Amino acid sequence: MYRNRDGEPAGLIYNIQKYTIHDGPGIRTTLFFKGCPMSCAWCSNPEGMNPEPEIGVYPSKCITRDKCSRCVKACPRNDEHFIIFDKNGCLERVRQDDYCTSCLKCADACPGRAVMVWGSYMTVPECMKIIEEDRDFYRRSGGGVTLNGGEVMLQWEFASLLLEACHKAEINTCVETALLVDRSGLDAVLKHTDLLITDIKDMDGDRHRKYTGIDNNTILKNIKYVIEKGVRTVIRTPVIPGVNDDEQSMLAIGGFIKEELGGDIVQYQLLPFRKMGTEKYATLRRRYPMENFETSERAVWESKLTRLAALIKEKYELPVVAGSSQKLY
Repeated sequence: MYRNRDGEPAGLIYNIQKYTIHDGPGIRTTLFFKGCPMSCAWCSNPEGMNPEPEIGVYPSKCITRDKCSRCVKACPRNDEHFIIFDKNGCLERVRQDDYCTSCLKCADACPGRAVMVWGSYMTVPECMKIIEEDRDFYRRSGGGVTLNGGEVMLQWEFASLLLEACHKAEINTCVETALLVDRSGLDAVLKHTDLLITDIKDMDGDRHRKYTGIDNNTILKNIKYVIEKGVRTVIRTPVIPGVNDDEQSMLAIGGFIKEELGGDIVQYQLLPFRKMGTEKYATLRRRYPMENFETSERAVWESKLTRLAALIKEKYELPVVAGSSQKLY
């Protein structure tokens, strides 16, 4: 577990969203943990993949080299071969490689926020200070705190400490995870988790590996383990056109939930694919794997998800819904 200069445990968080309503019951504060072992083709949060702080660049926000250059002046290297501008003098990219000291002073110096740092280390007290600000909303709505990612379980030691602090403060907790973790880490996190949200993206192991970079064996085994321990669990499937949106794929997942899990879940949610995060991929100079994918009109995908949900519900009598907006309990 990472510790800061004062020796305090700290977690790498790349975003905190308040007033969220789709990541557990009620109004919630969601903390996004940085780092993920998967590389889902449809991921809309590329800034959450790398397990280290990284720099993203928004050229449109750059004041230009001639008018500013504060990033270059702040850099210990003071080298424009490291901080690169285009022919018009707008910031193009920052070379964050072995040449970089990762001091991130270029981002601190940028007045226009053209240089963005994805990820900062936060201690439990620092996280709790933000979480506590909305305690009244949690109490009135039945909400609380959700730990999301990236992949929370890559930082399970810190996550368990933060969840324990939330429980001591009598704040409801939810963890959203792909369940790619050793059982010892999983048990530590589950000890202070009121609700777990996880995905079954596909039952076909080869196809799962093709589109996520990893097979689904550990995921499915851990889902069974979580259910056997009696943890309240929501299962989600991102329904991706041309990947898993056919009846056979959906019924295979429904069959697993019914036959292997006994249908003992809070809710099974079918989530629509939305082409999001393209700008964030660009800030990191990464190609969005689904950039050429054409999305359907809302009425089309809503109709399809509703039909698939009805099909699964009829065959397996599961609490299946289209989307994530219906009340959990």
